[in-house]
Amino acid sequence: MSEVLDLLKDLISRESVTPEDAGCQSMMAERLSAVGFNIESMVFEDTTNMWARRGQQDPVFCFAGHTDVVPSGPAEQWQTPPFTPTEVDGYLHGRGTADMKGSLAAMLIATENFVKKHPDHKGSIAFLITSDEEGPFINGTTRVIDTLEARNEKMTWALVGEPSSTEKVGDVIKNGRRGSLSGDLLVKGIQGHVAYPHLAKNPVHLAAPALAELAQTEWDQGNEFFPPTSFQVSNINGGTGATNVVPGELKVQFNFRYSTEVTADELVVKVENLLAKHGLDYDIEWTYNGLPFLTDAGPLVDAAVDAINETCGYKPQLLTTGGTSDGRFIAPTGAQVVELGPVNKTIHKIDECVKIADIEALAVIYEKLLVNLLAK
Repeated sequence: MSEVLDLLKDLISRESVTPEDAGCQSMMAERLSAVGFNIESMVFEDTTNMWARRGQQDPVFCFAGHTDVVPSGPAEQWQTPPFTPTEVDGYLHGRGTADMKGSLAAMLIATENFVKKHPDHKGSIAFLITSDEEGPFINGTTRVIDTLEARNEKMTWALVGEPSSTEKVGDVIKNGRRGSLSGDLLVKGIQGHVAYPHLAKNPVHLAAPALAELAQTEWDQGNEFFPPTSFQVSNINGGTGATNVVPGELKVQFNFRYSTEVTADELVVKVENLLAKHGLDYDIEWTYNGLPFLTDAGPLVDAAVDAINETCGYKPQLLTTGGTSDGRFIAPTGAQVVELGPVNKTIHKIDECVKIADIEALAVIYEKLLVNLLAK
């Protein structure tokens, strides 16, 4: 059994459903401490975080990731027990194999190997690990960043181990992410009997044209790095459950994934102007989930591209598609940020799995990246 596979099995067997860490970080801390890392545990509310650093000088390269996983869902629907790591035809099955304990195992093995070969490397290596990425993400990476910023401790480069790959390991690097803005809309009407609509005011009927216009609006055309901004309704609810009652209110939840062509504040103004144009009586609450960020060509992107090409024999695509990640909390500090991890086809699914050869290759890629950036 390879070192990275052995370590990944250990991590998978720990049932760290968000925000639980289940001892993953203490195990990682013990191994990092053995190769010269200073370990700092940061516990905020229900969340366990770890900041580990080897070295005191710049530049600082940071591996960022999370030990928490989403719930397994019905265990009886899995081919193998979700928290019992099981090899099947060259794949390792288990919750978190791809998202993202596979990356954690590869990061740790890569770092151990690099430090053994380059004990006097340039700069510093760091790990920022949280147990609150799959949950509310309010006591995890963002709180660690606040702590580091307060003492002016900066990262130069950060690699987030989210599963970025599409068909084969390393075929995609996420060198940026779209921003995320959510709205909770309450459209007010007047409840009444469906047989007497003139005595009621149906918020569903009133809101429908506005929602249709929101769905059909072109917010921008994107740019060379980002696809166009998208608007999606995620939840909608109105009515009492009875068929003869006009509802008194309609609740709508929606989300923007937006490019750098527009700001969150501009989207807020456009939406509220549109709702006013349709004459709606409404309340709305906005949640700013994260700003868009982009890491253009430079030392980190170049080092990652070269490491993949050296290991796998092909160059990755640079994309900004997909959801958000904890990179959105790191990028505003001025750090260059990329996401690079395993194939994402099975993440959050029943029978989540990762190709064992991919995780072994990922450990080699991570080590080569460290060499490209920090070897003397």
